[in-house]
Amino acid sequence: MRILMISDVSFPRVNGVSTSIDTFRRQLHELGHTTALVAPGYPAATADDGRVVRIKSRTVPLDPEDRLMSRRDLRRKLSTVGAHDFDAVHVHTPFVAHYAGVELGRRLGIPVIETYHTYFEEYFHHYVPFLPRALLGYLARRLTVSQCAPLNALVVPSQAMQSALAAYGVTTPMHVIPTGIDGARFRGGDGAAFRRRYGIDPARPVLAHISRVAHEKNIDFILRALAIIRRTRSDVLLVVAGEGPALPHTRRLAQELGIADHVLFVGYLDREGELLNCYRAADLFVYASRTETQGLVLLEALALGVPVVSTAVMGTADVLRDVKGAVVAPDEEPAFAATVLRVLADPTLRARLAEHAPLDAAAWSARAMAERLESLYRLVISEDPALASGVRMAEASRP
Repeated sequence: MRILMISDVSFPRVNGVSTSIDTFRRQLHELGHTTALVAPGYPAATADDGRVVRIKSRTVPLDPEDRLMSRRDLRRKLSTVGAHDFDAVHVHTPFVAHYAGVELGRRLGIPVIETYHTYFEEYFHHYVPFLPRALLGYLARRLTVSQCAPLNALVVPSQAMQSALAAYGVTTPMHVIPTGIDGARFRGGDGAAFRRRYGIDPARPVLAHISRVAHEKNIDFILRALAIIRRTRSDVLLVVAGEGPALPHTRRLAQELGIADHVLFVGYLDREGELLNCYRAADLFVYASRTETQGLVLLEALALGVPVVSTAVMGTADVLRDVKGAVVAPDEEPAFAATVLRVLADPTLRARLAEHAPLDAAAWSARAMAERLESLYRLVISEDPALASGVRMAEASRP
C-alpha cells in the first residue's frame, strides 16, 4: 500500500504526534508499505528520508515552537499528486493539514483517515485565555464533529478518547489504535552518566518528568506535589526534560513554591542517547496530565524499567490499566505526594515495579499496532464489508 501522510507537525518538533508519525512510518516500511509525509519546514536542519516533503511555514502566534504551513505552497506541491500515486491519505492534525488532506482525497477519489491525537476541549483555553473556557470547549466539540464528518475512518489512541468523541456526536467509524513502542529503541541508557553530567549525587532520590513543557501537561500539579514531598525528603530532585510555551511560567512557579533548588530543567534531549540516560537516572517517573489521548512517555519509562507513579485520566488510564510496573496515584496533590513518598521509601517495591515494567511495555509493541493500522488501511481502501466485519471483530476482542 502507498499512504500519504499530512501533518502540521513532525520532527524535529518534539511531541507525541511527531513520535507517533515516526513510529508508524518505520513499522509500515518494515511491513513492506510505502509512506510519504507532507509536513512543515522548520528553521532547524532536518535529517529527512527521501519521502518527506517540507512546506514553507511561519511561526504560530502564542506558540513559537509550532509552524503554520503556507496554504499556497501546500496546494502547489499537492497539485502534482496523481490519482495513482497513493491508495489513501492519512491526516494527523486538524489544522491546515486536515483541510488539505480532505480536499486531496476528494480530488483523487481515495479514502481519508485521520488520527485524533489531541484532546482539544481541554487544550484551547490554555492558549486563548481571553475567551471563556465553556465557549472554547463548545467550539472545540462542534469543530471536531464537523471535521470528522467527511472522513472515511478515525483513529483514536485510547478507549477514553473514543468515548469522548462519541459523546460529542461523532459518527465516523472510530478505531482504537494506540501508538506502539519500539522496544529495540528503548533499551540501555546510562543513568549514572546522566547523574555525573549534571552533578547529581548517586544516592539522591530523583524523579523524572519528560514531556513538552506546556500548560495542558499539568506540570504545576507535579511541582506542588514536589513541594509536599520535599518536607519529608529534603534531598529530592525533580528533573524536567522538555521545552515549551509554559517553561517561563513553570520556572516562576518553582521559585514561588521555594523548590527551585529541587528542580532541574534540562530542555529537549537526544532521543537516541541522552533521553534514555535521563529516564534511567530516575528512581521514579512521575506524570499527571489530564488531557493525554495516550501518554507515550509512560510506555517509554516502563520499557526502560523505570517505575511509574502517575494519575490515570483519559488516555493514561488505558496505558496504566492492569500494569504491574506502575502505581496509579490519586488526582490530588497531597495524595499524589504521599504515593511518591511511599514508593521512594520502599526499595523492594521499586525493584518489583522495575522488574515488571518492561513486560508491561512489551504489550504495546510498535509492530502489533502498525499491523492494526495496516488492517484499517486495507479496510478503507477495499470497502469490503466482509473485511470490515473481520477488522471490527478483531478490534472488539482486544483490551
